[in-house]
Amino acid sequence: MLEKTIQYILVILASSVKFGVAPILGSGFSMTNWEIIILMIVGMMLTVILLTVFVGNIFYGFLKKTLFKKRKVFSPKTRKIVTVSNKWGLIGVAFLTPILFSPIGGTLIAISFGEEKKKIILYMFVSACFWAPVTALFMGEIIRLLKNSYHYLMA
Repeated sequence: MLEKTIQYILVILASSVKFGVAPILGSGFSMTNWEIIILMIVGMMLTVILLTVFVGNIFYGFLKKTLFKKRKVFSPKTRKIVTVSNKWGLIGVAFLTPILFSPIGGTLIAISFGEEKKKIILYMFVSACFWAPVTALFMGEIIRLLKNSYHYLMA
């Protein structure tokens, strides 16, 4: 029981930092797709809620004063982020967060544009519910193909 709990916590932590790593880790622990999907959603939402409700503004202010102080304001990366935000708003940022920005990055982007906390949490939840099954099933198929190829080559 303790071993399974630790595995769940590791998958949650993986998806809270980088969404695409969780299916690989969950598959390594022989979890079902449903387990992986639920844990991915929990992990992303854990990050989103922690950053949005508790430390988002403080953390973003710290980054802005320290790490981003010497950076150019309009780099190619920031131009793309601003373009997505201006064209699609919070919906676009939330949609791209799991696959492009990571839960941490997407949440900080949403916070930096001054979006409401309730909206950020809701849109990120919808995005996680969409991308978790897509990512888990896609990565599951890739892993299955790699395993089959390996067994075929070793036979």
